[in-house]
Amino acid sequence: MRLIGLDYGTKTVGVAVSDELGITAQPLETITRTSSKKLRKTLARIESLIKEYDVEKIVLGNPKNMNNTEGDRSVQTEAFKEQLERRTGLPVVLWDERLTTAESERILISGGVRRENRKAVIDQLAASIILQSYMDANGNEES
Repeated sequence: MRLIGLDYGTKTVGVAVSDELGITAQPLETITRTSSKKLRKTLARIESLIKEYDVEKIVLGNPKNMNNTEGDRSVQTEAFKEQLERRTGLPVVLWDERLTTAESERILISGGVRRENRKAVIDQLAASIILQSYMDANGNEES
């Protein structure tokens, strides 16, 4: 079963996809929108990727606060989760994404990626880390 991982931000959504065995996550793309309120095209692109990769479950990063409470971004992510479920008919799992962007930044820096080039890939790398973390925690029982 293939999974798709999403790092939902105010103006971008990082996307990653698992391999067919559900063992590894690969960064796929970053979906950009002009306004945080305009989600129609973003949802349509995610739906297109779900069909293209034959995805059966969505793993959506949940940006909890460091003290494990839910803030404004977490509430917005929950609303996005509901939209995804309605639009795709697939189960959407919220997965703790704390520090994934910072981890992505460290990986890119250690890989020698120049600052101006990091922005283009940081969200998809964060999505990949979210998805890989979910798959590692759940083993092959989900796949």
